[in-house]
Amino acid sequence: MFTGLIEHRYLIMQLVRRDIEAKYRGSLFGLLWSLFHPVVMLSVYTFVFSFIFKARWNTGSESTTEFALALFIGMIAHGVLAENINKAPALIVGNVNFVKKVVFPLDILPWACLGTTIFHAFISLLVWVTFFVVVNQNLNWTSVFLPVVLLPLLLFSMGLSWLFAALGVFLRDIGQITTILSTVLLFLSPIFYPLSRLPERFQGYMYMNPLTLIVEQARAVLMWGQVPNWQALGISFLVSLLVAWFGFVVFQKARVGFADVL
Repeated sequence: MFTGLIEHRYLIMQLVRRDIEAKYRGSLFGLLWSLFHPVVMLSVYTFVFSFIFKARWNTGSESTTEFALALFIGMIAHGVLAENINKAPALIVGNVNFVKKVVFPLDILPWACLGTTIFHAFISLLVWVTFFVVVNQNLNWTSVFLPVVLLPLLLFSMGLSWLFAALGVFLRDIGQITTILSTVLLFLSPIFYPLSRLPERFQGYMYMNPLTLIVEQARAVLMWGQVPNWQALGISFLVSLLVAWFGFVVFQKARVGFADVL
């Protein structure tokens, strides 16, 4: 499952670079747009939720920006998953030449997609860290655990990317399904509201959503200065690894029929 990532890492980096450059090619500000977007969104969240709705995150703090910061962390995590699964159905269909005319390791296309997603998430995270440091004059040392917290989400995203990329070749409706799925996951995750706002009988079910634990733990290490829940993350990692393996197996089984369909 990881052989393609290791053996073709240089090719994956080139694909990531190509995707990023293609997105901003011809624009006046180029790569600066990748910075402008999270800055604008964080500003909008801060204004709407802090000054209009007077929202708080139930932590005893009266900070007018805390809700926006907590919300933005959730949006970054959701963006990682949503961007991957929404692009996945078109990964093979949109690269027919790789299927028919050249010998190409098709299984690395989801890795390249993930690399592009990580780039955009990293830019958004830099904006969040800058804003947090300006507001609080410090950065919690537990922030170093963030890569570990996000690892299960990245593996889970890869599993769904392989799965939907394979299914998207044979069933073109998958693209519509993933759009609906990403929206459902957005509102059924503790992104716009803290998990404590829900009745206790529903809180356990929320953890069936793969985003719930990641969002909660990301906020814990970034905002509250708490050490991650290693047991919960360990279970999440194993489940995500299983999902990644399943998606990869389906992809490898289905790839023999790609050329016939396309």
